[in-house]
Amino acid sequence: MNIESKISQTVKDIKPSGIRKFFDIANQMEDVISLGIGEPDFVTPWHIRDAGILSLEKGRTYYTSNSGLIELREQLCRYLDRRFNLKYDEDEILVTVGGSEAIDLCVRALVSPGDEVLIPEPSFVCYSPCTLLAGGVPVPIVTDEEHNFKLTAEALKKAITPKTKLLVLPFPNNPTGGVMERGDLEEIAKVLEETEIMILSDEIYGELTYGIKHTSIANIESMKDRTIIVGGFSKCYAMTGWRLGYAVGDKAVINQMRKIHQFAIMSAPTTSQYAAVEAVRNGDSDIEDMKREYNKRRRYLIDRLNEIGLHCFEAKGAFYVFPSIKSTGLSSDEFCERLLKEKKVAVIPGNAFGDSGEGFVRISYAYSLNTIKKALDRIEEFIKELGN
Repeated sequence: MNIESKISQTVKDIKPSGIRKFFDIANQMEDVISLGIGEPDFVTPWHIRDAGILSLEKGRTYYTSNSGLIELREQLCRYLDRRFNLKYDEDEILVTVGGSEAIDLCVRALVSPGDEVLIPEPSFVCYSPCTLLAGGVPVPIVTDEEHNFKLTAEALKKAITPKTKLLVLPFPNNPTGGVMERGDLEEIAKVLEETEIMILSDEIYGELTYGIKHTSIANIESMKDRTIIVGGFSKCYAMTGWRLGYAVGDKAVINQMRKIHQFAIMSAPTTSQYAAVEAVRNGDSDIEDMKREYNKRRRYLIDRLNEIGLHCFEAKGAFYVFPSIKSTGLSSDEFCERLLKEKKVAVIPGNAFGDSGEGFVRISYAYSLNTIKKALDRIEEFIKELGN
């Protein structure tokens, strides 16, 4: 039997993640400095780890409800109100296996075959594959440096068709570090008010903004009912390996997402949920401490890249910068491959996040300042040698 012929053509047509490609190559080399992966270098704060350990000591190793621990959902309601002035009830929250599951559930619950999903790009790699797996049609909307990689009302209007079902709002943005402020979101809301388009607002980096406070499009009254917010614990609490996220929004959608979650997953990890209760209850100061350190790295990285000759706009969110490498004359793939081979520094080509990312690379500052400085020294050598 030809096993290859039995595999879903939709799955075969999906390209592997461009992020993992360079991560895997770098792992096979010695003396590589990797600035490629968006994983905090901080260890999960001790009081959060301790809460997870305590749950194991008490034998809390059973399934939770499909929606997640009621205590966690109650604490998340308080957290969202306290930190972002967002008011929800516990039955409007679904606890998931990372933010990635929440994104997948939202797309599958809303998208029928042939429905179009608007995806501002450059953006995280999962939105288009999730859309394709649901039978939908991904429709990229190009954002650019001229507009600080924001989604504009004009670009949104041009992309809407009678088949448009869902808009993804990936802000603060991975890979660009771009953010949408309230005024920007109000312009988007004016466009959407004339439609019945739903919104998937991926706010996993909502706590990591610099010089401004994050605003959710759900803070705009006319947008709240149509918005599903995706959040999580990986980035702001350094809990990547705990694999925990959540979705919050109208019960009609959350109920359908829960149904898929029931059949595919059952429930999120119990130990992680108990740790997360402690995180959202007592972790505000942890967020602020980590954010201060990220901001130092952000400032250093942007200034140094511009000094080297790689123009970099001022990213104000997440923990990435997105410098232009067009001045080198290399494509994004060529730049990253040569930098890795010749100087043993791993960064991610911008086109891994959509075709509009060509001419840029993503550099993460979820690494120590010392590591970033060493990597920038090597990058500077690389740029100088290219000019010789």
